[in-house]
Amino acid sequence: MRMKTSDENLAKAAAAGDADAFATLLARHYDRVFRLAFRLTGRADQAEDLTQDICAALPSKIVGFRAEARFTTWLYRVVVNAAEDARRRATRHTRAAHGWGDVEQMRRAEVQETAEAVDWLQRAMRSLPQDLQDTLALTLEDEMTHAEAAEVLGVSEGTVSWRMSDIRKRLRALRQEELAQ
Repeated sequence: MRMKTSDENLAKAAAAGDADAFATLLARHYDRVFRLAFRLTGRADQAEDLTQDICAALPSKIVGFRAEARFTTWLYRVVVNAAEDARRRATRHTRAAHGWGDVEQMRRAEVQETAEAVDWLQRAMRSLPQDLQDTLALTLEDEMTHAEAAEVLGVSEGTVSWRMSDIRKRLRALRQEELAQ
C-alpha cells in the first residue's frame, strides 16, 4: 500500500511523525540522494558521508516540507544545500588550517631567530674580556640591576654602567664587522 502512496503524501505523514512513511521515503530516495551527492562532491566517501548526514537531518527537515513543489524537488534542494554547507565547512577548515600553518611557521621562524641571536650573543660574549663577560652575564635580560651587579662584582655602580656602555660599543662593532663580510 505504501509503495503506491505519493511522495508528497508520505512526506506529509512523515512530517506528522509517521515513522513508516519516513522509512518508505528513505527507501525510495536513498540511492537518488547518494547519486546526487556523488555528482556534487565527486568522491564516493564524501557522498556517503553527506548522504548519511542528510538522512540523519531529514526527520527534522521534513517538517518544513510544504508540498509547494514535488517532494523530489524539495529533496534535491536539501541535498544541494547540504553539499554547499559541507563545502563551506571544508573551506573554513582549510583556511583555518592554513592560518595555523602560517602561525606555526612564524612561530618557528621566531624561535629560530631567537636561537640564532642567543648563539651569536654567546659567541660575542666569549670574545669579550672576562670582566665584561661577568658584567654582561649578571645584567643580561634584566637579571640584576647595575647596583646589584656592582655589589656581586665588588665594583662601583658607575663601573658597571661604564662596562655596559663598553659592551654595547664592542658588540655593535662586532656586528658591523660581521655584516660587512
